[in-house]
Amino acid sequence: MGDVSVGVGFRAAAGSADVLAAVRHVLTSTNLGPDATLDCLCTLDRKAADPAVRDAAAALGVPVRGFAVGELAAVEVANPSDRVHSATGSPSVAEAAAVLGAGGGPLIMTKWSANGVVVAAARKVS
Repeated sequence: MGDVSVGVGFRAAAGSADVLAAVRHVLTSTNLGPDATLDCLCTLDRKAADPAVRDAAAALGVPVRGFAVGELAAVEVANPSDRVHSATGSPSVAEAAAVLGAGGGPLIMTKWSANGVVVAAARKVS
């Protein structure tokens, strides 16, 4: 098991290469330390079966975890979005999913976006 959870939000037009590139950006841009490993990709439950996130997770050798909109909405995040709230029912997908996937652990990278993909990372609670 790894110690970093990456939350992923993405638009319908985003492909697995876009998701994979965004996750790799997180992994290379944060100061995770030499022993840090990726545990899972986390997203909104209704997006968890989407090939974009499934294929990216498979390429990284980690599972995908989906969270219900109510679970995501209950997480206080650094960068809530009215647009995301209108689209999903939660003010955050990436940041909230990362925190939930990390068992409530702290964000180590707030949301970052490119090519229709938003990612954030949290360190798992030991």
